[in-house]
Amino acid sequence: MDLESVKDYLEKTTCGASPKDIDSMPNRFFEPIIMSGLKVDLIEHGRVVCSMKVPPRLLNVAKSMHGGATAALVDVVGSAAILTVEKATTTGVSVEINVSYMDAAYAGDDIEIEAKALRVGKAVAVVTVELRNKRTGKIVAQGRHTKYLAVSSKL
Repeated sequence: MDLESVKDYLEKTTCGASPKDIDSMPNRFFEPIIMSGLKVDLIEHGRVVCSMKVPPRLLNVAKSMHGGATAALVDVVGSAAILTVEKATTTGVSVEINVSYMDAAYAGDDIEIEAKALRVGKAVAVVTVELRNKRTGKIVAQGRHTKYLAVSSKL
């Protein structure tokens, strides 16, 4: 591929949307794109299980679920698991997120996202998140997310 094509791909100069159009989008528009269609199947202390049918908007050029969408689900569902722990008052901010991609999910596939809080301390929380294909049981991805829980000031 020539260098100009790579540059166009990265700058999205051919997608039809101007930077002004994109900058005028409402704040926090990203989460609804990822989370629309997400259903909570189980919620308990330290654990959240959700499911969704993979929508076409979350596909990559290979027509499988985009890795960034998978990582975003690890983030938001894992953060929700933190809030199920009694002493948690915030989901914190990401320190590290790791996702291992093991199988593909395609449009229309039913996936299950299970998040477990491994540790929620005073300053740090660690969660694990697994995405599975509900029909085959295959693991699509496994994620681990570490978050800093901002310590409130005593002043």
